[in-house]
This record gives sequence, structure tokens and C-alpha cells, in this order.
Amino acid sequence: MALGLTSSAWAQDIGSPTKEQIEKAMPKPSYSPYANRDFPSRPFFGDTHLHTSFSMDAGAFGARLGPKEAYRFAQGEQLTASSGQQVKLSRPLDFLVVADHSDNMGFFPDLFAGKPELLADPTGRRWYDLVQSGRGAEAALQIIGTFSQGTFPKDLMYSPGTRAYRSAWQETIAAAEQYNEPGRFTAFIGYEWTSNTGGNNLHRNVIFRDNGDKASQVEPFTTQRPLGSDNPEELWKWMEAYQNKTGGSVLAIAHNGNLSNGLMFPVVEAFGKRIDRAYAEQRTRWERLYETTQTKGDGEAHPILSPNDEFANFERWDFGNLDASVAKTREMLEFEYARSALKNGLKLGQTLGVNPYKFGLVGSSDAHTGLAAMEEDNFFGKTTPQEPSPERMLATFFDNPKTNIKVMDWQVSSSGYAAVWAKENTRASLWDAMQRRETYGTTGPRMLVRFFGGWDFVAQDANSRLPAQTGYTKGVPMGGDLRTAPQGKSPTFLVAALKDPLGANLDRYQIVKGWLTRDGKLEEKVYDVAWADAERRRPGGDGKLPPVGDTVDVVHATWTNTIGTPELATVWTDPDFDPTQPAFYYGRVIEIPTPRWTAYDAKRFGTQPLPGTVMTITERAYTSPIWYTPE
Repeated sequence: MALGLTSSAWAQDIGSPTKEQIEKAMPKPSYSPYANRDFPSRPFFGDTHLHTSFSMDAGAFGARLGPKEAYRFAQGEQLTASSGQQVKLSRPLDFLVVADHSDNMGFFPDLFAGKPELLADPTGRRWYDLVQSGRGAEAALQIIGTFSQGTFPKDLMYSPGTRAYRSAWQETIAAAEQYNEPGRFTAFIGYEWTSNTGGNNLHRNVIFRDNGDKASQVEPFTTQRPLGSDNPEELWKWMEAYQNKTGGSVLAIAHNGNLSNGLMFPVVEAFGKRIDRAYAEQRTRWERLYETTQTKGDGEAHPILSPNDEFANFERWDFGNLDASVAKTREMLEFEYARSALKNGLKLGQTLGVNPYKFGLVGSSDAHTGLAAMEEDNFFGKTTPQEPSPERMLATFFDNPKTNIKVMDWQVSSSGYAAVWAKENTRASLWDAMQRRETYGTTGPRMLVRFFGGWDFVAQDANSRLPAQTGYTKGVPMGGDLRTAPQGKSPTFLVAALKDPLGANLDRYQIVKGWLTRDGKLEEKVYDVAWADAERRRPGGDGKLPPVGDTVDVVHATWTNTIGTPELATVWTDPDFDPTQPAFYYGRVIEIPTPRWTAYDAKRFGTQPLPGTVMTITERAYTSPIWYTPE
């Protein structure tokens, strides 16, 4: 041996450790099940899509709250709304993205202040006079219409590179920096890219992982040429250029597609160019999430597309495009809703080699008030004229006589919020969770929802009070992937949901499956996997679960939690699994019926609802999917 020592001599030289010494040197197993835990342990709730007075339409509608006020309100501070009312959240949010429109950012505050160069333009003067005379909503609709149709006056345009635009962007960044409190509240830097050519809504919310030192090196990408473009592919190029320039990180969340008139999720061509592998790679790289519910309606599914889904007819906005200049046709619907896009993504994934529609799900508000107030009993509207009043339930949101499209204020949804499973409340941790799609969207309640997929979950895994420990050990969370199935096994899913502490009981937990058959057909099915009062409620001959019941007292805007259940948990195995067929699965959690914001308005103001006004709601949550991809 080296140095001429025998093994016996070597042992004598270093000494023989005692049992006590070995036990002291070895780390002791911890009694606490939470010690050294290294996975997301709670969802953080926030809004990834809020507008303030810095957005030209929001300001014209009457919003006077800026980015700073928006962050203060989200942190739980009581404020005076633009309508003069006191307003406060029931509970603070955990994060917020002020996502003011990219185009003409900062234009309205200058118009409202009567900046001489804006009033020198006849159109600017007309809009100013409308606002000053109390007809701001009329000015807002004109602003939206001229921008949508490409007739917005060039002399009024606030563009990147100008002092006014740069100032508004720097104020936006400064507000996020001031109110960002790592560990307690996250104020993201962001904006909304506002592609709206012809009134077809293709907006994306762009969210920075970074602080102001990097975000201030660029200005938002706009839609007006030559500096901008209305084509999402050009936005993705801008995002890549930003990352290359700064070393930072950025992602985009597609606006819910129900106002795109069939353009949000193309399958053949986009902007005159055929969909190819490069398009698929770029879209799935940059657009990690989809906004599936917000004030302008729900974007998960449509009853025409999913006739066997009794919960698909929910908060529908399917009348036309954003400015109501073109009415909706049935053929457009397939390319606007999340479920059909996820299905088409499976087929594109096979033909192109990459699935362009592999997105997670969130909810957010798209409120234009500076107030992320999306609870039914505390709903402060989409725009300032829709803030609480005796008249709002009877008012017309907009009416286009050319297309006969009319939308009433009561049809606006009190929705929604984004839930993010992250390790801590910081920009980096929350953004990373969005990037990996470990998110879900709710229509307002803050219910806790888990969704794991794997091959080895067993029934007793649902009995643990720490299901995530098993979920992360045996499988993948929402937003994840399952690869080639082990021989003879079907995917199993560990699901759990806990009611909002201030909200309603739960009715059921469903798993929505979509798959591509061997002969190229796209199929879907909704499975009830866990539900309240399971001993009494059994699926009927048609496979449908009986309704949970209804305790809503519409007149008094109340309900009771005497039906439903506070929590649901189970392990479910796909009974129809074919290992050769690509598929996706996502969770949908349904609450028992509760009063809609319209019921609260009728009670508080004594307003008689218009015929057809919806007065109750089944609030819900949508998880990001888990995908199965065979070799």
C-alpha cells in the first residue's frame, strides 16, 4: 500500500469511530414533514391583465387611477375609485401585472390635461370635448373604432422613441419597482401588445421576469408600422431581441380568443403565411399561457363545439369581434376556444413535429379601471361607467347598428384571477412557474386546486393531507408531460381541490380529456371524477351526474353551504386510454351555484333586472393541461 502501511495500521492511525460518533455525523431524519421541502407549497393569486389611465381607452372611459394606485389597491389598500366610491378587496392579491396598451401608452393623461399639441388636432379636440362634457364613453368607443380600423390620426399617435411615450413607459416601470416587495407582493413589469386590425382581437400580455434595469433598456413593441407590427410573429422576434440584448426573460399570454373572429388559433395559415414548424416552435416557446376567462367572457369551451358538456354554456361572449364591426359565424368558433385549440394542437404536433398550442391556463380581469376587483359581491366593472350604480345593470355596453350587435352591461363577467404554484412570492419564482405552466385560472374565487399525472398513483394517495409530496414524487404537476406509457399501464391522476375560505362549497372535480385517434379524428370527453354527496349522487344511465342542487336566494343575494363539500380528492385512471394516441388532460373544478354580481346589484340598488339577465353563476377553476405523447 502507499507509504508502506497495512490496512490494519491505517485503521489504527485514523481510529475506529464509535456508534455515537457515526450517529452524530449522519444527518438526522426530520420530524417535521415540511423541513427541506423543495416544491411549490401554495398557490399565489393575482391578475396578469389590468389597465389603468395610461391606456387610451381606459382613460377615455373615465379611469383616473394610474399604475401606482393599481398596485396599492392590489396590495389591499382602500382607495377612491374613479367613480368616487370607496373600494377595497376582501383580501390582498399576491401579485399584479399592470398591462397597459402598448399603442399610445400615456396618450390619454395628456389629452385629459389638455396638452396644446393634442387639442390642435380636430379629432383630439373632439375627443377632449366629449370627455370634458361627460361623454367619455362615447370618446372611448371612437378611439377603439379608429384604432381598430386603422384611421387613428397619425398626429395624435404616441410612438416608441418619442419623449411622451418613453416617459409613460418609465413611469410604468417606476411604479412596479416602487411597489414590488419580494416575499410579500410581486409587482411585475409588463404591457399588452394590442394587435386589433379590423377589430379582430389578437392581444398578448407581455410579462418581464426582470427588474427595471433591464426592462428600461427597451420600449414596448407596438402594432403600427414601421416601428411595430400587428403580426404575432413579429412580437416573438421582438421578445427574442430583448432577451439577446439584456440577458433577461420575457413571456406572452394570449388574450382570450372569443373576440378574434377565428384568428387566435389558426391551423392552416396566419397573416398570409402557411403554418409550419418554425411557427409552431416560436409560438410554443413564447406563448406559454392562455387567458381562458376574463370580463369579456369565458374562453374555455363553447356549447356548439362541446354539445355533450353541460357546463360549456358559461358566460358566453360570442357575438362578433372587439369593435362589433363583424358578426360571429359558426365556422369561427373552433379557432377561438382553449379546448378546441388544445385538440387541434395534437394534430398539428403530429404533422409539424411541434405542437404550437401547448399552453397553460390562467384567468385575469382585463379591467380598465385600475381595480382588480373580480369578486361577485365586490365587482367594480370592466370600465369606469360599469362601476357600481343603480343603472349599470340596465345600461348598454355598446351597440353597433351596422351589424346589429348589442351587448348589455349585465353581460360583462366578474372574472377572473390567475393562480400560480410557486415556491415564493418573487418575480423570479412566479415567472418561472408561469414558464413551466404550473398555473390555473379561476373566475374569481380563490380555491386551491392540485392536478398531478403519472403512472403509479393509487387510491390511498388521495387520503394524504400532503398530496403534493406524493404528486411531485410519483408524477408531474399541471403543465407537465407524460411520455411513452409503461407496458400495460394507463395514466393515473391525483387531484385535489379545497374551497375558497370565503366562498362556496364545491360541486365536482372534472377531468377534460382530448385525444387524436389513429384515423386522425379529434375527440373529447368530460369525466366527473370526484363530487359532493357521492353516496347519494350517482351517474345516471346517460353517464351524467345529477345536479348538486341550488340554495341561492336571488332576491336577497345569498346562498348557503348546506350542499356541496369543502374539499374533493381522488385518484382517477383513464378508462379509455390508448397508448398510441396523443392526448391532453386538464382539471375543471365547479362550485355550487351562487349569486352573480347582477343579483348583488339588484339587492343593493333595488334595480329590476332586464328580461334574460343571468342572476346566478357556477364559479369554476381550470388547470393547465398535462399532455401524453407516445413515441
